[in-house]
Amino acid sequence: MTLDDAYANGAYIDGAETYPPRWAAEAQDFRDALGDRAKLDLTYGPSARNTFDLFLPEDDAKGLLIFVHGGYWRLFDKNSWSHLAAGALAQGWAVAMPGYDLCPDVSIGDISQQIAAAVTRIAKEVAGPISLVGHSAGGHLVARMLDKDLLAPEVGARLRKVMPISPVSDLRPLLQTSMNEDFKMDEAAAEAESPIMMQDRYEAEVTVWVGANERPSFLDQARWLAEAWDCGHVIDPAKHHFDVIDPLSDADSEMVAFLTK
Repeated sequence: MTLDDAYANGAYIDGAETYPPRWAAEAQDFRDALGDRAKLDLTYGPSARNTFDLFLPEDDAKGLLIFVHGGYWRLFDKNSWSHLAAGALAQGWAVAMPGYDLCPDVSIGDISQQIAAAVTRIAKEVAGPISLVGHSAGGHLVARMLDKDLLAPEVGARLRKVMPISPVSDLRPLLQTSMNEDFKMDEAAAEAESPIMMQDRYEAEVTVWVGANERPSFLDQARWLAEAWDCGHVIDPAKHHFDVIDPLSDADSEMVAFLTK
């Protein structure tokens, strides 16, 4: 399809194939080390993938950070990202990571509804402000959570910070990729799920984050959202689509500071 190459990431990252197994191993080590402060596979919905992990700080949580993973709504699960909770956890925040069903078993719209259900359920576990962060497709999903039609006011009002990392903010170009065989979107569905089209949004501070070495299409997608929402926009030097999320594991990073301060 016309835009397949434009939205291909792994082909343009050296050693791309080494990232998924490393993520999974680091995540498992993190969960093992956290012991009983890792509450695993809590349920938020009827599907086997409608579960979340909750990582708790040593003292009462200052707030709740929810991370939503990427994978073009077609790949991965919650278990490969646990180590990315380390930064916020060290700052005294609880961190939750939900799973969700994947295309083509469900639509992207269905996944947005599932993440809204997950955020609603997770919000009951931890009091205080809520920050959302998501990567790639997860960046799309956390941006969608500002839609007042998705989250109830009592949850939406708690949103303080939202960081879409390397998000897909306009889904219409994906109609010109072979991935749409799994998404099964038409123009109307793509528009309905595009954050840049969202008008009635909850008030939260938003910063769009992207790596300087990402594909031009992802630089465009980040810029489009920052312009549409008139929000913060960080282009992280020397980062690509896979390592742009690494600062989440660093308690002293600018990324963690935005989400937890």
